[in-house]
Amino acid sequence: MIYRFRVILDNDNNDEDVFRDLEIREDDTLEDLHNIITQSFGFDGSEMASFYISDDQWNQGEEISLFDLSDDGSARLMNETAINDVTFEMQTKLIYVYDFLSMWTFYVELAEIVEEAEGSDYPNLMFVQGQVPDTAPDRVFEADNDEDYGEFDDDLDIDDYEDLDFDEHWN
Repeated sequence: MIYRFRVILDNDNNDEDVFRDLEIREDDTLEDLHNIITQSFGFDGSEMASFYISDDQWNQGEEISLFDLSDDGSARLMNETAINDVTFEMQTKLIYVYDFLSMWTFYVELAEIVEEAEGSDYPNLMFVQGQVPDTAPDRVFEADNDEDYGEFDDDLDIDDYEDLDFDEHWN
């Protein structure tokens, strides 16, 4: 069977939709999917990348890496993971992050499962929409908000030692 994916660049800073529609065999690996994604968006594919299994609300789940950077060798790897092991009719969404310094982030969704067409080569780039920006869109993380720093729910002032319940000179 052939899986048809829509791969959408997370591009909040631009009004233009940037996506690619791809076809790939269901038993190809996530590394094969990684390769066609990088090629179709114009990347050289030399940067670190990971897929994350996602739920219907695009919450990031288990990581599947291009390389094993774990201390104990326990990371799940793209070249050992078939696409149909992580994506199927009831689990259609993945998050793909390319280049962890720039954080190019993509939403990968299984759109359709079709029969393999006689004489077609796979993977296949079916459709291109939009131009990839020169730099990755800015990522806004919760910790980037200045109000998040130094705020605690305990209403204690860290500089007010007199009200803290410990002996400052215990040593």
